[in-house]
Amino acid sequence: MTASLAAPMLKANGAEIPAIGLGTSRLLGADCVRAVETALSVGYRHIDTAVMYRNETEVGEALRGSGLRRDEIFVTTKVLPGDIGAGDLQKSARASLGRLGLDDVNLLLIHWPNKAIPLKDSVAALCDARKQGLARNIGVANFPTAMLDASVRLAAEHGEKLVANQCEYHPRLDQTKLLAASRAHGVALVSYCPVGQGAFLSDGAIAAVAKRHGKTPAQVILRWHMQQPGVAAIPRSAQRAHQIENIDVFDFDLSADEMKAVSSLASPNGRIIRPASEPDWD
Repeated sequence: MTASLAAPMLKANGAEIPAIGLGTSRLLGADCVRAVETALSVGYRHIDTAVMYRNETEVGEALRGSGLRRDEIFVTTKVLPGDIGAGDLQKSARASLGRLGLDDVNLLLIHWPNKAIPLKDSVAALCDARKQGLARNIGVANFPTAMLDASVRLAAEHGEKLVANQCEYHPRLDQTKLLAASRAHGVALVSYCPVGQGAFLSDGAIAAVAKRHGKTPAQVILRWHMQQPGVAAIPRSAQRAHQIENIDVFDFDLSADEMKAVSSLASPNGRIIRPASEPDWD
């Protein structure tokens, strides 16, 4: 790993999370193994998976094949929304550890809220999973502000702190309210779809910023994430060149005006991920 490609650590309620990670959604089989192995070889130290992705076994194989020590890699996995009740969440976490071949994960998340399961039960189970040693840190994903506030309060009742809320975030999706709440709680906002699945890499404003810095549009957008306090990002890529591009964003800075130019792309209809059952977004 070269120093220029080493992502800094984001501190959140006692956790240290590498600011850039590899998302593995839709990476399957041998392609997943190769992508994770390649990412680790070029400097990634944060790997994100989930039961929903059906690739925990492959991620585990890549971790073992990397030659890196366990304490060098930050591993996140997530529990299916149907398995976040008392007992079910802990069972799911143990099964994930079996597939990953790990004694614990660095971060265990509730993948999506589930209106059919009381939040207090889900958070209690999540806290218990950490107490059992299944995860070093715990958090949530796809939680709007009101649910994040409630989850932080419920976790505190069990003597625990949430360290992350993994959510869709990119220049077309305004997350100002959620960011403010996350910072108030000391919780990291981990951005998935951080470059909007490439939907606006040809945007003229971003292209102009990229040209000034001798960078690509994707690098400008990821730098925009990195310069926001309390924000990490997990772009997905199976290609070595793109992985290097995505992590090589720490040798330049965007000006205040450039940050505003990227943020100005926010749209009322900017959300990309819209599952059939979704929470009441901010």
